[in-house]
Amino acid sequence: MDTFNLSILIVILMVGLFDFTNGFHDAADMVATAIASHLMSPALAISIVSIFTFIAPFVVGLTVADTVGTFINIRGTSQHTAQSVVIGALLAAICFNLATWWLGYPSSSSNSLAGGLVGAGLYAVGTEKINWGINSLTSGHLEGLMKVVVGLFASPFMGFLIGFFVMKAFIALFKRLTIKANKWLKYSQYFSIAWLGFSHGANDAQKGMAIIGMMLLASGKNQLFDIPTWAIFWCASAITLGTLFDGWRIIKTLGYKLFRVTPVHSVANQIGAAIVNTLATSISAPTSTTQVVTATLLGNGAAKKPLHVKWKTALGILSVWWVNIPATIILGWLFCFIYNSLWS
Repeated sequence: MDTFNLSILIVILMVGLFDFTNGFHDAADMVATAIASHLMSPALAISIVSIFTFIAPFVVGLTVADTVGTFINIRGTSQHTAQSVVIGALLAAICFNLATWWLGYPSSSSNSLAGGLVGAGLYAVGTEKINWGINSLTSGHLEGLMKVVVGLFASPFMGFLIGFFVMKAFIALFKRLTIKANKWLKYSQYFSIAWLGFSHGANDAQKGMAIIGMMLLASGKNQLFDIPTWAIFWCASAITLGTLFDGWRIIKTLGYKLFRVTPVHSVANQIGAAIVNTLATSISAPTSTTQVVTATLLGNGAAKKPLHVKWKTALGILSVWWVNIPATIILGWLFCFIYNSLWS
């Protein structure tokens, strides 16, 4: 096996690790309300999310992968340069994912990867190889990094608003929670959590595929940016396995530390978050399921009893979000620098 084929294998394994950490971060967010409201057992909730997360990448297109994988142009660069960009970005994202998981804070794997790519790209190929998307924005068209940024930053705001209004609609619908209403919520939970899992797999799994596509393009194995079927299977499997992993630290934060989650909150949260993810995927924009679910849950809480929401805890979560991209840009740059220093 030649050196570059070995490096491609290393990147593929690292993508699997990134998707694994993405999976257990996002799975914890997706099942937290179902578990906290006692509508589902942890095993059942995680099983449903895992199944639909795995199915989604094979059903929807790969336009989100195209958005993420093409805003840094590594075509025509040396194999070593391309390798340093993707490895630096992956290391930055994985480290930030693991750190925030250990602390019990829900954070965005998508933001981490985007930040890592920008940082590594700035070091390895410079600003001219990054499609910032500013020129297209002035003409009313989103592309490049601007499309990534708008998708990742606009989706939490949409999540909060949709979560707020979905919860208001549910409050009006269930003014008095009868036994019949609780049964309806219990059964509708199967649909809402399945939809959320599907929307997660349709969007989040594509980020790892984008990295593999970048490496295959840089290596000359592909003439155009393309995602082979085996890469779809690999990323879908890794992110699904991640959903089966221990995410209790994050579940405790979202399910128990923001406010008392009821069955109405749970279903409203999942439906609201699934709507945002589905809309974003339909326009090829990446989202962060972690941020969407969290923001939607805060919207749910604000709609019912805003004074009962522990906004100090919410502020702690938001502070991690604001640190996310700057931290991973620095980490991406640093890991790329270290890689090039060791293997120049």
